[in-house]
Amino acid sequence: MEEDFAVFEFPFTAKLETLVAKDNNGLYYTRLAAELEALVAKDNNAINIADPKIENAGPFTRACGWHKLLPNKIVEMAKKIKKLGQDDPQRIIHSLKVGLALTLVSLFYYIQPLYDRIGENSIWAVIIVILVFEFSVGATLGKGLNRMLATLSAGALGVGVHHLATLSSEKGEPIVLGFFVAMIAATVTFVRFFPTMKARYDYGLLIFILTFSLVSVSGYRVDKVLQMAHQRVTTIILGSIIAIVICICIRPVWIGEELQNLIANNIEKLGNFLQGFGSEFFKIPEDRQPLSDIAFIQGYKSLLTSKNNEETMANLARWEMWHHRFGLFHPWKQYVKIGTLTWQCAYKIEALNNYLNSKIQTLNEFGRKIQEPSTKICSESGKALRELASAVKKMNQPTSVNAHIENSKTAIENLKFMLDTYHLEDADLQEIMPSAEVALTLIDVVPCIVKIADAVQELASLAHFKTPATRVSP
Repeated sequence: MEEDFAVFEFPFTAKLETLVAKDNNGLYYTRLAAELEALVAKDNNAINIADPKIENAGPFTRACGWHKLLPNKIVEMAKKIKKLGQDDPQRIIHSLKVGLALTLVSLFYYIQPLYDRIGENSIWAVIIVILVFEFSVGATLGKGLNRMLATLSAGALGVGVHHLATLSSEKGEPIVLGFFVAMIAATVTFVRFFPTMKARYDYGLLIFILTFSLVSVSGYRVDKVLQMAHQRVTTIILGSIIAIVICICIRPVWIGEELQNLIANNIEKLGNFLQGFGSEFFKIPEDRQPLSDIAFIQGYKSLLTSKNNEETMANLARWEMWHHRFGLFHPWKQYVKIGTLTWQCAYKIEALNNYLNSKIQTLNEFGRKIQEPSTKICSESGKALRELASAVKKMNQPTSVNAHIENSKTAIENLKFMLDTYHLEDADLQEIMPSAEVALTLIDVVPCIVKIADAVQELASLAHFKTPATRVSP
């Protein structure tokens, strides 16, 4: 027997040289298990079993590593689960709601009279709950109603096509069935490409194709087509109703409220950024705080990196017809419009971020000259945005927004006048450039805020926001 020496470098605090003996059959025997176990005891967290350097190690080596890592992995996983539940307790409640719904639909199997009436098709109720039950009421209603309507219409059409096919000869029946399946499936598939149909009814159209094809094609080999379709449609409707009722009645999550809060919070983050930027930028660099310590910067960064899913949320919110705050004809498209304008404004002021950590002295003569109108623009624009956010969240008419916007416009006129009258002959262009770019950016931001204010005013008019009660001082 020849002995080959292989050195395995493990990611430990020290390197372990393992002697491996290989015989003619290709079997490996690790001879230094005791040393490995002692080294693992010193540093439990250092082993990486998936490391390519030790992926060919012996089974005892790998098992020993997993044995030492398992407690740490369990603790780490428990911490992640705890944090996930603490971040949003509704996730735990949703999980319990799904379990309750599945338990209820399982009664169709457990209770003999119900099973005798519905039969083996009871399993469809369980499948439907799994497919339909979503986190929010809007998503559950959208899937549930789409599922029920599509199943009813497709089942009825499938039975009709089967009856029509049976009127033909035995050889012509599969031809008739194939023709109708191909034509109807192709037509409905093409309808799915329309943007309005895809946004709200895509799931229903897909279920329509599936149900119609199952009923028509399986009916060719099944005698009791009507009974099969009736049982299947009944269980699907029962499963959808149970999922919808539990989703609405037990701690519901309304996607409309989530969209409203999302739009309001995004507008408020823009207002916080502008108000904080005005006071922070015109400090000398030595007095500025690190970016990581500034709260409004962190909020603004989260706004830029979050996904722009307002349109999807608005489509789901349309299904929440029974919500007491919104109702059937709430203008959800207006929220999408406001969200788009907010994102456009956010990307316009993104350039302002680059100057907060600028090493150039901003409080020079030019900086002091434009400081007052610039900070006025930031302050008044921030106040306007924060009031708009409060109006959207509380569904109140924004009362003093126009005053803040007019103050911002007045400050813009003063800033433009200072820029036009400033003498550049003796100025250091490199020194004044950051402050000048900030001033021009602020001038460009105010029209975006005006558009957001007009969109919120339109939303208040369409949704009939209430006028806040005025306080009368004694």
